[in-house]
Amino acid sequence: RPPRSTLFPYTTLFRSSKRSEMKHEIVIRGLDNIGQAAEQFLKETAGHTIIAFYAPMGAGKTTFTTALCHRLGVSEDAVSSPTFSIVNEYRTSGGDSIYHFDFYRITRVEEAFDIGLYDYLDSGSLCLIEWPENIEQILPEETLKVTIAVLPDESRVISWED
Repeated sequence: RPPRSTLFPYTTLFRSSKRSEMKHEIVIRGLDNIGQAAEQFLKETAGHTIIAFYAPMGAGKTTFTTALCHRLGVSEDAVSSPTFSIVNEYRTSGGDSIYHFDFYRITRVEEAFDIGLYDYLDSGSLCLIEWPENIEQILPEETLKVTIAVLPDESRVISWED
């Protein structure tokens, strides 16, 4: 594995000891490279329609989601955090829907049912979820769980297993 200081972004792939999962990592050294990282993430996660981002406050969940949406052709000014609305819908350049959820303010899973969560998740459209911890027990099994970690140098590591 090359030292992190020599590459940006790079992906590390290795077999996990459990099942036959592959662990993926993308390092984001700064906002200058977030578009490239988003493009790489989209290529490596192709086929997944429900993606949940686990990260502490301020780690960059909304920033990375915005970069993903821009790479998919969503207008530059269309993406915003759905903290109060819980869900925002965006349209890609091809006319496809993307659903962006922010469950930070959810205190009961029933609130997720009230907005019709499963209708969105079953739509086949890309669903990007922030603060999935608050609805963990009702997320479908096929949800791709992605972690964003903040390193001491303020770079970010996006990681997941599939």
